[in-house]
Amino acid sequence: MDLGLKGLKAIVTGGTRGIGRAIADTLAAEGCDVGICARNEQEVKAAVAELKKTGCNATGAALDVADGDALKQWITSAADELGGLDILVSNVSAFGSSPGEDSWKASFDVDLMGTVRAIEAATPKLLESEHAAIVVTGSASAIEARAIEPYGAAKAALLHVVGGVSQQLAKQGVRANTVTPGPVFFEGGVWDRLQKQAPQYYDGMLARCPTGRMSTPQEIANAAVFLASPAAAHITGTNLIVDGGLLTRVQF
Repeated sequence: MDLGLKGLKAIVTGGTRGIGRAIADTLAAEGCDVGICARNEQEVKAAVAELKKTGCNATGAALDVADGDALKQWITSAADELGGLDILVSNVSAFGSSPGEDSWKASFDVDLMGTVRAIEAATPKLLESEHAAIVVTGSASAIEARAIEPYGAAKAALLHVVGGVSQQLAKQGVRANTVTPGPVFFEGGVWDRLQKQAPQYYDGMLARCPTGRMSTPQEIANAAVFLASPAAAHITGTNLIVDGGLLTRVQF
């Protein structure tokens, strides 16, 4: 299938590793020019260099998306550098799971407000595009509550944000969707660390996966890039779950 992405311009937050990096790589492989951001400057530089090897125009910056002004300024400047903006992928997360207000604040500032501010900054640029799309990385934790945790609460709020944006901007030609992963395993990721540090917890989660394994970043990226592409031109307000059957609810 030709996704129709060649020549489009995309920005991915949290684009140096895991799901975000797989999304950035896949967009570049499909012919997009790509801008990424993350906190680690060296990782950003390395990722941008790899993206450029595909022949795309790539740019990046080291920043903390909790800094709203810095995030908005970078999105505007990155879009200008790329020559426009067709796709925004808000992927970054604080992964707040610790007790206490600091974890709640980080999840609010990064997961929730980082996405809200990114959308606000990107919207004027997206309105100039014929193929404007917003994709937000969610989490199965937003749908299935097993404990009181900032991460799941913030991700649940994002479903409401994306739904509202999809309704608000539909007539202006901007689509907005969420891709919701279950557990995703990659070297250096959360589940890699838990496998080593809390093997019983890891084994318990793995036992809940009907396929007998966790997802890969590429499997999530494939769904996200499809939702971002013109091939999904009439899909908006959707939450696409990619979890290998982990969630057992009936999806009406």
